[in-house]
Amino acid sequence: MSVAQIIQDRDPTIVSCTPEQSVEIAAKLLAEKRIGALPVLDGDKVAGIFSERDLLYCIAQEGEAVLHRAIGEVMTSPAITITADVDVLAALSMMTKRRIRHLPVVDGDRMIGFVSIGDLVKYRMDRIESEAQQMRDYITTA
Repeated sequence: MSVAQIIQDRDPTIVSCTPEQSVEIAAKLLAEKRIGALPVLDGDKVAGIFSERDLLYCIAQEGEAVLHRAIGEVMTSPAITITADVDVLAALSMMTKRRIRHLPVVDGDRMIGFVSIGDLVKYRMDRIESEAQQMRDYITTA
């Protein structure tokens, strides 16, 4: 089961920001959309990621003045990315080892999706529950 199965039925709209936008704008987007990270896009290419963690570190170091800086100056870059053919368990393993919670899904240089660790865990749990139900059904009908 690959990441492609997770992103195939989603709304293709991805909330993102550009390197030129301010930290304040990105922080407002995170809060408004109730999300933990934004891919930072330079055209269709992933330039980096701006997360709640990045925001917290910036404010702890610089205070409110950081809100007027450009995202490109404070984002995590380069972003760790995956392709759609990556297995869900491999993606989960990578996220755990790297201590990250979000992955842009790319096709070449173009971003085609964005997944969180929650998306991957939910998908995996749904598959496990489905398999368990199939086993229960098989046992009761045998």
